[in-house]
Amino acid sequence: MSIPLKNVSDMIATPTSPPIVEVLSANKIYADGTEALAPVDLSIDKGEFLTLIGPSGCGKSTLLKLIANLIEPTDGRLQWWRGGFDQVGREGRQLAFVFQDPTLMPWARVGTNARLPLDLDGVSRAEAGPRVAAALKMVGLENFEKHYPRQLSGGMRMRVSIARALVTNPDLLLMDEPFGALDEFTRNNLDADLLNLWWQRKLTCVFVTHSIYEAVFLSTRVVVMAARPGRVYRVMEIDEPQPRGKSFRTSQRFADLCRQLSTWLADASLPGDREKQS
Repeated sequence: MSIPLKNVSDMIATPTSPPIVEVLSANKIYADGTEALAPVDLSIDKGEFLTLIGPSGCGKSTLLKLIANLIEPTDGRLQWWRGGFDQVGREGRQLAFVFQDPTLMPWARVGTNARLPLDLDGVSRAEAGPRVAAALKMVGLENFEKHYPRQLSGGMRMRVSIARALVTNPDLLLMDEPFGALDEFTRNNLDADLLNLWWQRKLTCVFVTHSIYEAVFLSTRVVVMAARPGRVYRVMEIDEPQPRGKSFRTSQRFADLCRQLSTWLADASLPGDREKQS
């Protein structure tokens, strides 16, 4: 069944809706003195697909880990659903994280790997079974539940990792360069599948990538970060109809957005004052 094209703005929360996440002048200085992030202010609205892009060492992954509460800011603070991190896990406020590496258990079958978060939460096998089956179907692996990770391609292993996140029925999905190690063909296919999942499930996504093309294709908003120390340099809004496909990738609009983002990224990578002109 085809999905009707809609503008991104139709899906994203209205300006009066509270943000899902608020980063409020949060910075991060590691124990060795490295200032990974200068104070960052950023709001993430319900239904957004927000992508972080920037040169190596600009703090993209650090910011994502702050949003996931895997690390704490040195100064400043974050809010989730206008409260502390204890808001996460309540009805309609689930968070899931997909890492760069699939990190699957090699001795366990695909179904068992995908079920892991439910096992850790003490969900019964009777309840977990249908949720695992549904998640594997969403990522196109409904016939691979009994396979081992060694029997899968790199792209398929990453699909298992995404399914493992989806079994928790997340409202906020955080992804740290999940497709960076894959070939371009596989990456493009997974990007398209992820975009359809985001759209159909009405997720809020925060995605880290080094790819300009991936950022433009996926995002409703792209945050360009500059390093030394990491900070927000520019923000690009992309209000293009969803779901996007090959026609968008080959359009003049896509090329123009990629060109503009490439220019910003090059400027953000420069030393000195030029990168502060935002």
